[in-house]
Amino acid sequence: MKVAFHTLGCKVNQYESEAMAQMFRSRGWETVDEREFADVYVINTCTVTAIADKKSRQYIRRMKKINPDSIIAVTGCYAQISPDEVTAIKGVDIVTGTNEKSTLIDYIEETIRHRTDDGAADSNGVFERIHPYEELGVFDEMGRVTSTENRTRAYIKVQEGCNRFCSYCVIPYARGPVRSRALEDIVEEARALIAAGYKELVLTGINTAMYGMEGRDLYAAKATDTEDGAPAPTTVDDGLYGIEKAIAAVNALTGEFRIRLSSLEPAVVNADYVKRLFRYDKLCHHLHMSAQSGSDKVLKSMNRPYDRSQYVEMVDALYQFDPCYGISTDIIVGFPGEKDRDFEDSCRLVKECSFCKTHIFRYSKRPKTKAAEMKEQVSPQVKQKRSDELQKVSSEAAKVFFERNIAAAEVGRTETVLFEEIVSANEEGSGIMKGDKLLTGYTGNYIRVYVPTRGIGEEQLGAFAKVRFDVVFQDGIAASVVQ
Repeated sequence: MKVAFHTLGCKVNQYESEAMAQMFRSRGWETVDEREFADVYVINTCTVTAIADKKSRQYIRRMKKINPDSIIAVTGCYAQISPDEVTAIKGVDIVTGTNEKSTLIDYIEETIRHRTDDGAADSNGVFERIHPYEELGVFDEMGRVTSTENRTRAYIKVQEGCNRFCSYCVIPYARGPVRSRALEDIVEEARALIAAGYKELVLTGINTAMYGMEGRDLYAAKATDTEDGAPAPTTVDDGLYGIEKAIAAVNALTGEFRIRLSSLEPAVVNADYVKRLFRYDKLCHHLHMSAQSGSDKVLKSMNRPYDRSQYVEMVDALYQFDPCYGISTDIIVGFPGEKDRDFEDSCRLVKECSFCKTHIFRYSKRPKTKAAEMKEQVSPQVKQKRSDELQKVSSEAAKVFFERNIAAAEVGRTETVLFEEIVSANEEGSGIMKGDKLLTGYTGNYIRVYVPTRGIGEEQLGAFAKVRFDVVFQDGIAASVVQ
């Protein structure tokens, strides 16, 4: 039997699709590309925006066209939030929520044995299993992922759920409250992935900073032992808390690898906590911290428990430690009540922080959220205009960050890149001609690097290499390998 997956949305969804695929393979299934003929198509959905909902519906219909007799199983956040919409789509056979991914294969195999199951199907003949929010309180352990499609980078899910209830966000309703994965499972999965040759381990979750923080307000916690230059722990100290506990445990493992955090939510951390992370030698000098807005008024309306100055304080702490530290962020434009001056505050924040990457989202009404009912909704035209303008600002900010790194290279600084693929150059620069073969990958501080394969060989693919930055090139920097 053949199964294909289509995954929308976040890194957690990507991880969960890998885990489900591994479950299928362990039972003798063959996993194939989503464009191929398969007996079963699994669509792992997202609902963070209305566009995500639309894409989910489009892919559900597309999969059925490839094999009209296939079983279509829909899972994930869209299925959790809007099960009636999903079951109403012609061709859907199974609908499960976010806490049923570990058992989805059982439902699929049962459906194959009994294409109709009167005891489990609704009036449309669709098997539906959606736990209400009140029952989403247990971490759904999906087993240990030991291989991924990406041969160099692997995600490790450490945490599930969120308790923040920001006024624009439906994810707490889709994912439930905070719950954490057992530390020993994280460590064993990391150990297996290192043994399999993975060079970058990405610790990910719905609100990663809340790992191990059930019942505790991390944002209000007082960090200790924050002096710069503190030695990297070699064991897990019982005094550690939050995601630091998982970082310390993985950092203590032996092997040639690095650790990256998928995100660190500024709603639940402060500058002191950020400083604690500097002591882990395998942790990349890059953090994704979602600002969402540069306006204090909008942040308050969003129910974000920090203001602009607190966010900038965390950014400053990172740059004081390392001026070339990579910081990426998310910004929402067109939030209800956002005026031109509020949008300008967001633009100034992006410039001031010189983010290496800014992900821009146009505000989208989400069911169950307070923002959906707010007055002063911003028109689609204004949202688009602000999105386009902020995109230009963010590109210039990234260029400033790149040039800062190039200046550091001129006085001897080098970076370590993990080469992940070979691409063709689509522009010229630094001795590179259009069409040249380039090794490309990311540095620890999240700069995409391009190096011509001539002279170093394609055998560098999947390996670390020290590079010196040359010039801004494409969406990153052209560099030279330091021999």
